[in-house]
Amino acid sequence: MTMTDRLKTVFGHLQSETHVHTQRSSASSLVHTGSPRFRYTRPGGFLTESQRQFYEDNGFLVIKRLVPHQKLDMYRDRFEKICRKEVTVPGLSIMRDVAISNSEFVAGEKAITKIQDFHNDRVLFDYCAIPEVVDYVKAIIGDEVNAIHTMLINKPPDPGKKTSRHPLHQDLHYFPFRPADKICCSWTAMEVVNRENGCLVVLPGSHKGGKLLQHEYPQWEGGVHILYHGVRDFDPTHPRSHLLMDPGDTVFFHPLLIHGSGMNRTKGFRKSISCHYASSDCEYINVRGSEQEKMADEIVNMVLKKHKIIDRSKITFEDIWRYKLKPVRGTKD
Repeated sequence: MTMTDRLKTVFGHLQSETHVHTQRSSASSLVHTGSPRFRYTRPGGFLTESQRQFYEDNGFLVIKRLVPHQKLDMYRDRFEKICRKEVTVPGLSIMRDVAISNSEFVAGEKAITKIQDFHNDRVLFDYCAIPEVVDYVKAIIGDEVNAIHTMLINKPPDPGKKTSRHPLHQDLHYFPFRPADKICCSWTAMEVVNRENGCLVVLPGSHKGGKLLQHEYPQWEGGVHILYHGVRDFDPTHPRSHLLMDPGDTVFFHPLLIHGSGMNRTKGFRKSISCHYASSDCEYINVRGSEQEKMADEIVNMVLKKHKIIDRSKITFEDIWRYKLKPVRGTKD
């Protein structure tokens, strides 16, 4: 049985049309060569010149009221049905709160902090393909785009153990794709997001220079979710921006931008929906010997354990990301 066949057996379906080049390159190939002024965005796209300049300077851009409320209601309803097990999504990854993992089971959405890999669900994947979002993504990374990572985040009230916070990190730490400038994330608030319920915090301009920092599990007191790694040795005096957002507001950001989120000090759950995109110009890289190697091994081991696979040689880190990838179609050109 081939590796691809094995993945089909494990995950139920493997996208046959990946639209990401398979040529391997060095993990140090982080940057994309562009014009001196506009390196991180493309000309003739959906962005105004001032929006392009803001993204270039800061590594992120917030667009107010971008995603319609009826869409957010649809995604929220689908999430609740998944939590109640009224629908089953093939390949979906579900994360539970480590603060309640050893206590009495809490049913429904109160037990789930995040669902990932919803690319096989037509309702939630609708978010990844709506023109309101994709037009901006294409203006940043190019016309041919692929969804590579999908999430709906349900940040729970913090029980006092700091488990609801997300350490400062760079998303590129998790991705075997380059160049970094051809990757972009969209993150949409599904309700009011503020400092009380754990809004995103970003370090403006930290994407510049093309440097992927070392990451590790943070050493603060309290439980830490699996793979919630944080950056090491960044400048602690770097200015920070807290992104206060209303429902439908969407932030687009570079994968090297240092960002995270604070604790949820409220009694409610803070929801957002997100998709990472990569241009079809991206190439897979070999992360062996790089800062990403330890993280890659951790992810592969998780998949092997989840699907009860004994032979580690059957699945690689690149295979896992091939499964997650899905071309985005139906957008305005």
